[in-house]
Amino acid sequence: MKNLLTLTAVIEAGTGLVLVAFPSLLATLLFGSSLDAPVALTVARVAGVALLALGVACWLARHDGQSRAAKGLVGAMVLHNAAIAALLVYAGIGLGQSSIGLWPAVLLHAVMTVWCVMRLLNTGSSGG
Repeated sequence: MKNLLTLTAVIEAGTGLVLVAFPSLLATLLFGSSLDAPVALTVARVAGVALLALGVACWLARHDGQSRAAKGLVGAMVLHNAAIAALLVYAGIGLGQSSIGLWPAVLLHAVMTVWCVMRLLNTGSSGG
């Protein structure tokens, strides 16, 4: 699980930092619209801090992949990635909110969901 947790840490912490520092940039890349209202900027930054916390948790657990805590963290990441993929698909198709980064983000979260599920089902093997 080391590779999975390491990559997840980098992705989530990086995205979290971008959301905290430049929330409108990420919104524009994903949805083609900036965040103008102060409340939208605040909510995006709160989400950014949550992603940063997930990234830190994954980073700290990366060397302890066989523990129950690490498996629980990967289980939580299944929910996170699947829900984010579904919400982004809804934004793109249901709401017509789409820009250059939306579909790559959907693909990334779908792939990460599958990888997390595979690691949970195959926790006895070595690697990723």
